[in-house]
Amino acid sequence: QVQLVESGGGSVQAGGSLRLSCAASGFTYQSVEMAWFRQAPGKEREGVAGISESGRNTYYTDSVKGRFTISQDKTKHTVDLQMNSLKPEDSAMYYCAASHAGGAYYRPEKSDFTYWGQGTQVTVSS
Repeated sequence: QVQLVESGGGSVQAGGSLRLSCAASGFTYQSVEMAWFRQAPGKEREGVAGISESGRNTYYTDSVKGRFTISQDKTKHTVDLQMNSLKPEDSAMYYCAASHAGGAYYRPEKSDFTYWGQGTQVTVSS
């Protein structure tokens, strides 16, 4: 049974930091590309950051470049999202996702991702 379980969300003031973590199980982790998406109320789910199967390549959407860092530990089957200098507009439900499609980590599109976590809420107050 495939499972992606996110943790680490919460409430923080603007300028603060949070670290999200996603634990994967039930599939061949080494053969997938991972990404973090977010969805705010009334908005489309957007790909925030992605990391390639090898871990050597990453992608960030413009609004988070320089503030967010995606990383993975293949031995532990985890992928993390370090979020610094948080802004109120970063508030959303954050989802971890996995894809078998090569290149899916780059400008991640939700249609390319097969496996999804249940989401973790991030709230940034001004």
